[in-house]
Amino acid sequence: MSNEHQSVSIEAKHVTKIYGGRAAVDQVTLQVNKGEFVSLLGPSGCGKTTLLRMLGGLEQPDDGIILLGGQDVTGVPAYGRNSNMIFQQLALFPHMDVFNNIAYGLKVKKTPKAEIKRQVHEMLELVQLGEYSRRAVSQLSGGQAQRVAIARALINKPEVLLLDEPLSALDMQLRLDMQRELKRIQREFGGTFIFVTHDQSEAMNMSDRIGVMRAGRLLQYATPDEIYERPADSFVAKFIGDTNLLDVSVVEPDSNGIRVSILGNSLLAGSNEEPASFRPGAKHSLSIRYEYIRLGEDAAHCANQLQGRVIESVYGGASIRYVIETLDHLRIQASVPHQRGGRRYSPGESVQLGFDPDDALLLEDSGTGAAS
Repeated sequence: MSNEHQSVSIEAKHVTKIYGGRAAVDQVTLQVNKGEFVSLLGPSGCGKTTLLRMLGGLEQPDDGIILLGGQDVTGVPAYGRNSNMIFQQLALFPHMDVFNNIAYGLKVKKTPKAEIKRQVHEMLELVQLGEYSRRAVSQLSGGQAQRVAIARALINKPEVLLLDEPLSALDMQLRLDMQRELKRIQREFGGTFIFVTHDQSEAMNMSDRIGVMRAGRLLQYATPDEIYERPADSFVAKFIGDTNLLDVSVVEPDSNGIRVSILGNSLLAGSNEEPASFRPGAKHSLSIRYEYIRLGEDAAHCANQLQGRVIESVYGGASIRYVIETLDHLRIQASVPHQRGGRRYSPGESVQLGFDPDDALLLEDSGTGAAS
């Protein structure tokens, strides 16, 4: 077997699933390496759970193939694959204690009792529940129940663990705690985890790579920083983090980037593509992250400068978010780091704003179709 196949845990090639004449998953190709934590991210109905269920064998693709550990498992049901899945509803056995919930998979395989005991206690230590083996499921907190479900799923050492929004029912603080706990477990276990979520901060916090989906298609599959700093299109830019999306027209390539026009203003932008590939007169979206906007004296050295008036100022502790309206009635939002005693702008105050070409990304408009 090649080194490439040895390092790949699970792979989908041109996978499609049709429901009622509509492609819920549309020609998706995805490769996950051993030991990676990958998140599938997108709005409700984008196809991420359907893709996850196909990877796990709970659904079968209408087209394309799925490889697990280098072997073609297309058409093989879930029970015939070396993978496991955790759902939002954890489905722990209420009549069994923690030990027997975790041991269930080993008992089905008729593993010797001494080996069951050893492996269950190993899993309890991994999920930091060593003192809870005889605790009733009904006595567990939400986070403890999550960890029992993870231990039960990992006891048979699956090639891939698939997780379908398992944290979405938890309150915010517990959810943040479980994100850290899940990443720790994945790292210590050394396995491959694929995690479905519609929460972009959750995906950014946990993932080695993120697949952003919309309307059944995989728009971008990359590291969190690549997706944040170099989004594939305007939908990805808006879905991951906060950004200003401005409708601009291309004027011409420039030695420092691409010159664009908006409401009579000439601006310089960067792009993921070669500047020469942008046709003069073509309409595009210009993405500028809120935190890339500079204000006042900080704007003086920026290549792009606009004059405006503060419409709104929202204090957020570490930062202040401003809504600024330019003289041409263009509304731009900025998020500026706040220091005690630092400069603050009030609504109605005039202010200069600026940004550099590298911080203004010219993107394809992904359209306005529903992400169903």
